Amino acid sequence: MKTNILYGKSEIELDLPEHSILIEPQNIAALNDDIGAIKSSLQHPIGTKPLQEMVQSNQTVSIVISDITRPTPNHILVPLLIETLSHVPIENFVIINGTGTHRDQTRDELIQMLGEDIVNKVKIVHNHCNDKAALKKVGHSRYGCDVYLNKEYVESDFKIVTGFIEPHFFAGFSGGPKGIMPGIAGIETIMTFHNAKMIGDIRSTWGNMYDNPVQNMTREINAMCKPDFMLNVTLNKEKDITAVFSGELYQAHDRGCEYAKAHAMFKCEKRFDVVIASNSGYPLDQNLYQTVKGMSAAHKVVKKGGSIIMFSECIDGYPDHGNFAEILKMADSPQKLLDMINDPKFGMLDQWQVQKQASIQNFADVYLYSTLNDQQTRDAMIHPIHNIADTLKDLEHKYGQDMSIGVMPLGPLTIPYVES
Repeated sequence: MKTNILYGKSEIELDLPEHSILIEPQNIAALNDDIGAIKSSLQHPIGTKPLQEMVQSNQTVSIVISDITRPTPNHILVPLLIETLSHVPIENFVIINGTGTHRDQTRDELIQMLGEDIVNKVKIVHNHCNDKAALKKVGHSRYGCDVYLNKEYVESDFKIVTGFIEPHFFAGFSGGPKGIMPGIAGIETIMTFHNAKMIGDIRSTWGNMYDNPVQNMTREINAMCKPDFMLNVTLNKEKDITAVFSGELYQAHDRGCEYAKAHAMFKCEKRFDVVIASNSGYPLDQNLYQTVKGMSAAHKVVKKGGSIIMFSECIDGYPDHGNFAEILKMADSPQKLLDMINDPKFGMLDQWQVQKQASIQNFADVYLYSTLNDQQTRDAMIHPIHNIADTLKDLEHKYGQDMSIGVMPLGPLTIPYVES
């Protein structure tokens, strides 16, 4: 069986055994007129008046966007928002890049994300989660932390959050309130949001929205300083827009999640000896940190003691910023990493991603095809591979010639599951 798997900005063709099973969401065609669909949605939103009628010309407007690790079509969404609010002076707008704990974007990256015209004309700020002067306290969470959000956002008169909705391995689905929390939150708030208890809760998982503590916390915090308007989209394999959801934050996001879930769920009859997965290509497969999402999706349908083979370019390394690489080196086995992170005395930025990766590695072996060198891959307790055919031949010795193989060409854009 031949199939293509997303990798970086292109695809890799795989020639696999004929009995391999494709695991992928429904193929949704791109909207014929995405610009028209967005304009129509802004005029007929869910649960609010038309956007243009909601904003006064003398108000300041903040637009929160997702950073470069997400494929949100900011270059389409942001200009249309500003065009719709053409009665508001351009100097009244501020775009807030929801970096969470990630690095700032360069000017060239911002141009790639937004277009040069927007970058030249509109004020843009990056969220700096460690800079108390750039944050403002808005409340205290029942999950045990003070809540700090970006000051520019809090002090703006009218607040808009953008994003795209896809399955998410902690929060059930991305988009909506996640643009604010953790996108523009302070470090104390983010650390609580991603602490070992929250991430280790079995309800914090793909597709679950209703008793998920991670999703519940992001919604609680949004309510403390709620966006006045949400604009989200769903995307297909080619990163083209398939549907638009705008209006009141929770109503519009719920509608989008229902749509995404209906198309992303894939029932498997049984778990597989081997699951081959992408990390849905660029921009999500820029580093190993993000690659944990694809591992987590494959984990849903791999057998205990099975093998996950990831295709993820990792052109940005681990990455170099943050503590992900450092934490991985603090123990010499996945179980020891989990024991360390679950100690209430332990607390480091990025521990949540290591926790998730280690829990997967405790369940199955992980292999990686990437641009990382072999030593970098082994330092993460992952097996480097260079040829899929050779790797599958080696795995036959472990599982037998009839080993079952599942293939996830779109990686975390799919929610595979096996009914109990």
